[in-house]
Amino acid sequence: MRQIIPVFLTLVLGIALLLVVAEMPTFGDINNPAHNVVSERYINQGVRETGAQNIVTAIITDYRAYDTLGEVTVLFAAIAAVLTVLNRLRLGVICPEDRERGLTDEDAGDPDSKDSC
Repeated sequence: MRQIIPVFLTLVLGIALLLVVAEMPTFGDINNPAHNVVSERYINQGVRETGAQNIVTAIITDYRAYDTLGEVTVLFAAIAAVLTVLNRLRLGVICPEDRERGLTDEDAGDPDSKDSC
C-alpha cells in the first residue's frame, strides 16, 4: 500500500504535465505571443516606460528585475560558500569531532588527516 501512493501521485503529475505540454504553442512558431507581444512592447515602449536609454539595461533592470535579483542571490551564495571553504583551509580550522580524535589545527590542511566535516 505504501508503494501505491507514490506511483499514483507520479502518474497523476505525469499526466498533468503531458496535458500542459500538449497545450503549449509549437516551438519557433512566428505567431507565438512571446515572439510578438512581449518583444514589441520592450522595443517600442521600453525607453518611455523605464527611462533607460539602453534597451538591454531596461529589460534587465526593470522588466526582469526579480529574475536578475534571484540570479545575483545565487551567485552571492556560491561565492560566500567558496570563500568559506577556502578561508577554512587557509586558517587551518578543524571540526570538534576531529579534536576528539586527537587532531590539532596543524592537521587541518593535511590530506591524510581524514577530515570529516
